[in-house]
This record gives sequence, C-alpha cells and structure tokens, in this order.
Amino acid sequence: MYTITGTLLRKRPELAEKYKLGDQVKGVELHVNYSRYMKNIVVELGEKWVKEALATGLRFTHHSSIAPTGTIALSLGNNASNGIEPSFAHDYKRNVIVPGKSTKQQVNVRSAEVLAYERLMKSTHGADWELPMSKMGSVLSLDLSQLPESFVDTSTVTPSEHVAVQAAAQQWIDSSISKTVNIPTDFPFENFENVYLEAYTEGLKGCTTFRFNPENFSGVLVNETDLANTEYQFTVEGGEVITVKGNETVIYEGQEHIASNLFEAIKEGQYGRF
Repeated sequence: MYTITGTLLRKRPELAEKYKLGDQVKGVELHVNYSRYMKNIVVELGEKWVKEALATGLRFTHHSSIAPTGTIALSLGNNASNGIEPSFAHDYKRNVIVPGKSTKQQVNVRSAEVLAYERLMKSTHGADWELPMSKMGSVLSLDLSQLPESFVDTSTVTPSEHVAVQAAAQQWIDSSISKTVNIPTDFPFENFENVYLEAYTEGLKGCTTFRFNPENFSGVLVNETDLANTEYQFTVEGGEVITVKGNETVIYEGQEHIASNLFEAIKEGQYGRF
C-alpha cells in the first residue's frame, strides 16, 4: 500500500480528484490508473484489461527502461546498439587502464557505423579501399568531411535535439530513461542553462550533460580536437615550466604518457595507482 503524501499530490495534482492526504492506496491502482505510460497501454488493451489488472495485480511493476548506452555499445565487438545515444565520435580515443602503466592509456575507437561503411566500400571497390585520413598535429585521424551527411555524432547533434529525442522516446518508457547531452566546449552559459529548462518543459525524467573541462578531468572519451586545443603545464626539475598540448606524448619516469592523462593522474594523486 502507498500513502498519498503532499509531495505526491504536488507532483500529480490529478490524484486529488479521487484521493485525499493520508489515504492508503494499492500500488497497482496508482500504476494502472495514473502512469502516463500505462495510459498508452490501456488504449491498446481496453478497459477490460484494466479491471483484470486491478483485480489480480501485475506480475511486473515496470515494463521498460533505457540506459545511457555509449559505453555499452562498445560491447560485442563494438556492434551493440547505441539506443537513443548518437555515437560519441566516428574516430576518437578512449582512456583505459593498462596493467603496468602509471597513467591511463589511449586506444583508438571507430564507431560501428563507420566500420560497417568501411566493410561495404571495400566489398564494393576492392580490399585496398581506405577511409580518407587527415593530419591533426602529429596524429592521423579520420577525415570526417569525406563521410556521407547521414553520419552524425555528438559533434553534430545539438543539445536541443538530444532533449527532443529523449522526450520522444520517454512516452513509451515507464521506468527510468537517461541519455547524455554533450555540450560543446564553447557553449555559452546562458544556452547551457536553457538545456535544463528545455528538459523541464519537455517533462524529462532526468537530464545528464557532459562538457569537456581540462581543468577538472579529460574523461574516458577523448575528442582529439579538444585535446589539441588544450594546453597543460608541467614543472620539471630546476623549476622550469613546460607547456604541451593535451594530445602530445610526454616521457615521465621512463614511461610514455599522454599529456592530459599524466596531468590528471598527478593532480588527482592517482599516478602509479592504476
């Protein structure tokens, strides 16, 4: 049994038409009659089903949920569904813990759709066909400008579009739902604030944002452009301060490290603990 509380009445004022503060109500009654998701089910199954559900109860309290699947999508050979998440990027670095290394190491990742596109083009044009590459500093990366326009990722999906996608999917989800709204590094604060206002207006169950901030941490997923545009300072023996870009390599205590990972590991006191 559930107690009708003031908080519940404020969140769902329509309950006041039938219940008053302090009433004890069966959970199945609230779920079947007042869940916005269940209203969609009732339209399909009819009132007879409602009567049966109220009389016998429901085997499951919830039917479906959607988790943020950016990392999960890398499972099963980088070929699991992204759900409602776009790919973080089509060609990027991922920070992972490697035994014997004092800082996180970077591994290259390509999106499942790019790998599928590459297989298709090779089967069509021959095994020697290669995706075009461009040089960023001293690093070769995928030339995204040569991909078809249909290849979108978090760099091309706007925050408002993230919110709209979650709002569209949420009407069919009766449990939890989440996705990550990726925020560009140069996004104005006023616009950042509006993302949460849009989420509230659309009635989202939750809103998660991520914005790369080199002063805090580089994160697990690494955009090469962000790292190339970020500088880190290290003080070496003798007091000299050197400045390097985030995607450059640094030799420290006999090991080669990515500058951003070394800076973060030292700052957070995690160096050598991985």
